[in-house]
Amino acid sequence: MKPKQIDAVQVCKEFEDLLAPRLKLSALERAVYSHLLRHSRFEGQLRLRFSIVWLANNMGVTSRRAREAVRRLIDKGVLRLIERANIGHLVEVRVPGELRACRSAADAQPKLSDGANVEETDFLRTRGLRQAIHAREGGACFYCLRRTPGRAHCLDHVVPQAAGGSNSYRNLVSCCLDCNSRKRDLSAADFLRHLFRQGRLSAKDLSARLRTLQDLAAGKLRPKLSTTQDAASDPSKASRVAVDNSSAAPPPARVPLSPTHV
Repeated sequence: MKPKQIDAVQVCKEFEDLLAPRLKLSALERAVYSHLLRHSRFEGQLRLRFSIVWLANNMGVTSRRAREAVRRLIDKGVLRLIERANIGHLVEVRVPGELRACRSAADAQPKLSDGANVEETDFLRTRGLRQAIHAREGGACFYCLRRTPGRAHCLDHVVPQAAGGSNSYRNLVSCCLDCNSRKRDLSAADFLRHLFRQGRLSAKDLSARLRTLQDLAAGKLRPKLSTTQDAASDPSKASRVAVDNSSAAPPPARVPLSPTHV
């Protein structure tokens, strides 16, 4: 069976951000998995036959340590043992997306730690927090409203970092790669007007986008998160609750709404 084509960059991200922490892989287990992945799936091969001596020499460790690492990876389901013989091990190297442990971690709602303040949280800090921003936009680009595959989305600073913009949820939006590259150092409002002049937004869309931009700055578009602090303060609540909007700070200066400013 020919393996499906994989995105090597995405696989590496999922391994480091989700799978390795979830399975509590040691440094050696991470290195062994990455090495076997490199010689199998990244080469378009679903299975790999190798000897422990070959692996130990490549990793710079003893055969005993290499064998133990392989056994632990098999036990944790990262490798599926097909055959073990004198000529070596035949294994199927699984990528993170094929493992239930990784999928459940990816689907889990991001959480804030106890005592964390959503207004002070750096939403670029973890993958879960970054995904919360993408989820808030529902798969559409914040600027042009196009729907593109998740891997074609990125995060954009409404106020550029060079101009003092923060990593707050009020200043981060999910957008397509095209808008991210075109926006450059323009303000979000000016870029929306630029899209209107190009015919990529209607007058109605422009007005709606400018209002949404105002709501974002006012703290009305909080991403859905879970906080253990909320559950601790009220035992009747479930451990996973959405952060409410009651503590939003006073809104900053309003963004002009009228498309007549185009």
